[in-house]
Amino acid sequence: MKFINQLSVKGNLKFLSRKVVKKYYLFIAFLIVLSGTVKVQAQEEPTGFIVDKIIGKVDNYIVLKSELDKAFQEYVSNGGSPSAETRCQFLAMLLRNKLMMAKAEIDSVVVGDSEVDANTSRRMEMILAQYGGSPVDLENKFGKTLEQIRLELRDQIREQMVVNEMQRHITKDIAVTPAEVRRFFNKIPKDSLPFFSAEAEVAQIVRIAKVSEAQKEVTRRELLDIRNRILSGEDFATLAKKYSADPSVTVNGGDMGFVGRGMMVPEFEAASFKLKPGEISAPIETMFGLHIIQLLERRGNEYHSRHILMSPSPSPDDLEQARKYLDSLRTLIVNGEITFQKAAKEYSDDVETKGSGGFFIDDDGGTRIAVDELDPVVFFAIDSMKVGGISSPLVYRTETGKEAVRILFYKSRVPPHQASLKDDWQRIQNATLNQKQNRALEKWFDKARKDVFISIDPVYDYCGILDD
Repeated sequence: MKFINQLSVKGNLKFLSRKVVKKYYLFIAFLIVLSGTVKVQAQEEPTGFIVDKIIGKVDNYIVLKSELDKAFQEYVSNGGSPSAETRCQFLAMLLRNKLMMAKAEIDSVVVGDSEVDANTSRRMEMILAQYGGSPVDLENKFGKTLEQIRLELRDQIREQMVVNEMQRHITKDIAVTPAEVRRFFNKIPKDSLPFFSAEAEVAQIVRIAKVSEAQKEVTRRELLDIRNRILSGEDFATLAKKYSADPSVTVNGGDMGFVGRGMMVPEFEAASFKLKPGEISAPIETMFGLHIIQLLERRGNEYHSRHILMSPSPSPDDLEQARKYLDSLRTLIVNGEITFQKAAKEYSDDVETKGSGGFFIDDDGGTRIAVDELDPVVFFAIDSMKVGGISSPLVYRTETGKEAVRILFYKSRVPPHQASLKDDWQRIQNATLNQKQNRALEKWFDKARKDVFISIDPVYDYCGILDD
């Protein structure tokens, strides 16, 4: 069984298809697709309703038909090829990961439960945030309880983390020399070299407008007034629909349903467990804003609550303070008293870019971004700037909906060009390393499969995954 990294694009030219790879990683997350030598004929799976079943097994780890269907359908929905060959590649990927899980047990490669739990909690918070913090909406979307969603997510995250750890273990000592990069590039036929669109290096320093205590106090008073109206007999759900900033309120009236420990942000959970059934909290602050919470019922470590959320907005003065802060910082940078990169690392509020000195980075960690992949707001801002310039403070809204101000540094622009060692060294170096790592993984898989039992449903014989 020869495993081939399909992201290498027929010759390990990973850098040739960054857009495809980027879309692919949206749902593959930490996994790398490795498939067997595929011998696809015009065969199809039986049509009609099929109950979920086991289609592959590696020792005690199984691959379900539903897993393959879900991965394949999501890939197709992101613009991937709906071919039988691609389906085989996904089956090989799933088997590959089960093989890594089985070998991790044999080789005692583990990830700690605390790491898995922490990762799961962060992911649950992110998912809940996408649904306005509403467990009810999330449960309705997936047709499962929040605890079921969490447990399934935990299993997936654990597998991803173990697979990552195994891959790191296998490839940790692999590096490439400049000579290897040049040999890799020189083997590419000249007529096969990709043509890249215009690219730019852009960095930012962000200052999120700090909501003043005066603004928060206005919101607290509004929530206290609503709380008093509820205590005086007005309907909680009606007031929630009228005033709450939680978008799910239109269907649930603020009702969060039963949730267990660790499902909600810490401040919300702590306040809920302090309440008695029927009691309404004073305003409490979370990352989403200010809430009043009513506990409806508690069952052990689960509780049923409802809430009204109000998010205080920065005042014009708050935004002006953020603007003045960045204007002063810009002056220091322009005068050479501090570099933009150092200022970004020390003072930017954007966690995504501050570690890279404020620069937007691509999937390979490079700072050159295709201009058509830049945020449109950033693109239009630099369109009127000169290379090397630093913008005046610009007001914008972050991806999490917070009002902020930023300054942009337009470091460089590379015109459309054919790939070259001079202009694309990092990208080619990454592709060379990717190829070398894949070869190491292939050798590892060829050896590892002899240590475990692997079986595949005969329906998928046409994939040739177990062929030598």
